Amino acid sequence: MSASAPQHLLDRVRNTPLARHLGSVVSFNGLVVEARGPQTALGQLCAIGKDEQSAVLALVVGFRADMTQLMPYGEGKGIVPGLAVRALDETVSIGVGDALLGRVVDALGRPLDDGPALNLPQRYPVSRQTINPLHREPIERVVETGVRAIDTLLTLGRGQRIGIMAGSGVGKSTLLGALARQMEADVTVLALVGERGREVGEFLRHSLGPKGLQRSVVVVATADEPALMRTQAAHAAHAIAEYFRDIGRSVLLVVDSITRFAMAQRDIGLSIGEPPTFRGYTPSVFAQLPRMLERCGQVRGGAITGVYSVLVEGDDMNEPVTDHMRAILDGHIVLDRELAGRGHHPAIDVLRSTSRLLGAVASASERVLADHARRDLAVYAAARDLIELGAHQPGANPELDAVIARRPALEAFLQQPADVAEPRDSSLRRLAGLWKGRAP
Repeated sequence: MSASAPQHLLDRVRNTPLARHLGSVVSFNGLVVEARGPQTALGQLCAIGKDEQSAVLALVVGFRADMTQLMPYGEGKGIVPGLAVRALDETVSIGVGDALLGRVVDALGRPLDDGPALNLPQRYPVSRQTINPLHREPIERVVETGVRAIDTLLTLGRGQRIGIMAGSGVGKSTLLGALARQMEADVTVLALVGERGREVGEFLRHSLGPKGLQRSVVVVATADEPALMRTQAAHAAHAIAEYFRDIGRSVLLVVDSITRFAMAQRDIGLSIGEPPTFRGYTPSVFAQLPRMLERCGQVRGGAITGVYSVLVEGDDMNEPVTDHMRAILDGHIVLDRELAGRGHHPAIDVLRSTSRLLGAVASASERVLADHARRDLAVYAAARDLIELGAHQPGANPELDAVIARRPALEAFLQQPADVAEPRDSSLRRLAGLWKGRAP
């Protein structure tokens, strides 16, 4: 090649492997392909098939004796014993760039909407090293959500990681949609993991809306896709968020739901022989969760604020994934089925929710105001049975009398239509008015 050849062609020639690492399929159990060879490493990509057009892309997920364990990204139709396996000598990456804004893609970055083809020459690996803890910036800036109960009593900071914990049908997706539309951010990246296909379209049309989609990138892996695609959708969303953070943007990352990610990772772990632990979850699940969440945070120039929905199995707040997430998040918002049943929306149980950074981002007066509201809610909850039975006599407990008098106004304050956003300053003034004799 002449010295005047373009640099990118020279680089391509230098990086072209001089040998092809080949193997062959030995067995396939429906999830995992076992092959003898090729010589490759964990996390590398392989192609299963005779030619590039019909080959199935697969990921190296483990090794057993002299066998390489591969998990296909698509269906395993056409895989037979003896079929060629070719190492691609590359890890999983996804195309990134501003062209992603307003688009809906799958876990491999391929468009799912009717938009034009994506030409994204820059690629980010879906799995990266976490941020050096000494390179993290302190979280000191409030991020507004437009939701009164959160902005006043559970104040969040830019770069924080928060969980929304709820059982099915309690309003989790509605609240996530409101946060995705209203929360302060330059870019929103959403990962819809394991959702029903019908729900994806409904979320985009009604919860997110056209205006919210304009500043968003949506990564989708529905419930019928292989477990590997469902786990990679979450990893790919983090990689896209990291790209926008690295160029100085403030990013809101929403993952719905981290429980379905954990279930998919459990399927992968069990299929390659990991021992099951409580409720069948494998050790890799609990190793992956903190590694993934540590990719969020604030660094010099940009930040990723993470919102992770946790689908609570059987409304048990102590089930394994919920308990583990509560331990590694910077706070959690619990949605209560009883509140939802009473028409109280958003159904946020303030007493069971917390923001661990409220003390760092809220002023002293704002913290006092939040303490007043929490104290009212706690006093009423402790005496609720007596009140509903009519056993409380006015005058016997002046503090409780004052709480009961403020109760209707406080309940009205904590309720809010999903399509109505309120500035935080206005919400704080309305809440302060409850202790000045003024209803909101």
